[in-house]
Amino acid sequence: MTVAEPVTLLTDYALAATTGYLAWKLYQAHDKQVSRRCWSAGFAALALAALAGGTHHGFAPYFGPALLAATWKFTVYCVGIFGLAMLAGSIIAVCGGAVRRVFLATAALKFLAYAVVMLGRDAFEFVVADTGGAMAGLLLLHGWKATTRNDAASRWVLVAVALSALAAAVQYGRVALHAHFNHNDLYHVIQIAAMVTFYKAGKLMRDAISSTRQP
Repeated sequence: MTVAEPVTLLTDYALAATTGYLAWKLYQAHDKQVSRRCWSAGFAALALAALAGGTHHGFAPYFGPALLAATWKFTVYCVGIFGLAMLAGSIIAVCGGAVRRVFLATAALKFLAYAVVMLGRDAFEFVVADTGGAMAGLLLLHGWKATTRNDAASRWVLVAVALSALAAAVQYGRVALHAHFNHNDLYHVIQIAAMVTFYKAGKLMRDAISSTRQP
């Protein structure tokens, strides 16, 4: 059996292995912080997405139409869960009281809209748009906390979001280092660095006190 895109498969699997390991480590270090538990779930979802995505890229020629569609749908929905879990964790870490409830409801509605849209679509642009929305939410939440509270975890989040944006730009711009190391491969490598940085943030993150006095 010949692998269709061997480097893409390997870099996707490397992203899956790294992110899955970090998901477990973050869960072990949750210290009863709901925000960390949300992020560990997000990490696990991205690990599953990378595993399915790598399998899709590597073995697509051997899949029938039904299996091909199923692996892709599984990938895009796992990416959506990643965005939802990361955004929910950050909301819990930054906001309290009624603001937290409103923001969490908004994040859930955003995911619901994405899930409905993806029922009839397969274009990766929708995946990028949904993840970009989640990253924008993290940028606003942690940008505020980093500047007003001098929060170390939030500073790490800002670096991780910047790395994720770079990875997305590489993929969207189809930037390749070599004929056998394409834009998807480079995207995976940069995203691994982003997830390691998110993990550094997650270890420091703590839930905001749920109070109407909290922002």
